[in-house]
Amino acid sequence: MASVSRTSQFAKVTKVLKKYYKPVGCDLQRPVLEHLLFACCLENTHYEPAEATYAALKEAFYDFNEIRVTSISELSEVMSALPAPRAAANRLKRVLQAVFEATYAFDLEERRKVNLGPTVKWLEKLDGTTKFSVAYVVQSALGGHAIPIDSGVLDVLRICELITDKDVPSGVVPGLERAVTKAKGIEFGSMLHQLGADFVANPYSPAVREILLQIDPDCRDRLPRRRAAKKVKKKQAEQVDAKASAASSRKSFASHKKKGADDATMPKSKKPAPSSKGKTVSKGISKRKPR
Repeated sequence: MASVSRTSQFAKVTKVLKKYYKPVGCDLQRPVLEHLLFACCLENTHYEPAEATYAALKEAFYDFNEIRVTSISELSEVMSALPAPRAAANRLKRVLQAVFEATYAFDLEERRKVNLGPTVKWLEKLDGTTKFSVAYVVQSALGGHAIPIDSGVLDVLRICELITDKDVPSGVVPGLERAVTKAKGIEFGSMLHQLGADFVANPYSPAVREILLQIDPDCRDRLPRRRAAKKVKKKQAEQVDAKASAASSRKSFASHKKKGADDATMPKSKKPAPSSKGKTVSKGISKRKPR
């Protein structure tokens, strides 16, 4: 797909996605901070469990400050509907702590009045934010043009060769915002996000496989395979067995060595003198002849 223009590539992606997913809009009533916190829940997961988790957080805790001072373990229990609750809880807690330290409040509405460029840089420096969460806030709360990309989407685009291995660490899809207009950004981004979430949930899913093959029929050899996963597990099991065997051998050798050392230090016992019991003739006494 490298010789085709980026616009044509993503136009094809949009056409395929519309067969399987429905666009999801943004809640425009949410304040800027709440968009950011919701993005912490949404990353690499579907909209429904993310919405349910965010609602559960607001119901379980009195305010954002209580969430900020709650342990990650406790937050993870409330966020258990997510595929990776501990990672999401970590992002959420760090963001709240960073916002509080920067503003001494839990309100980012002033950021709507600041130019987009400085606001994006400020958000990127905020502890706990990711490329995905910053782009989501820009798109849903600040009126900018950005399409949220998480690791699930990056994996999907790499399989379809819409990005290269070098693009994955940066989390940026070259030419995406130019190929997909701002007017179509939320629609496209939400459908692509759902595909990424499906991939994260089950990369071996036949349904996901079908979608990826429709986007790029040549991606068959790049699709994840269970066989490879089984080989990894088998190799890990063999390594564990080898370590256990080596440990057992070392233990046996050490035990044998200790026993040998103990035997060497024990005093030798004297052999008992041979018994004379049963002997009728003593040395030096001859028999008398009868008269």
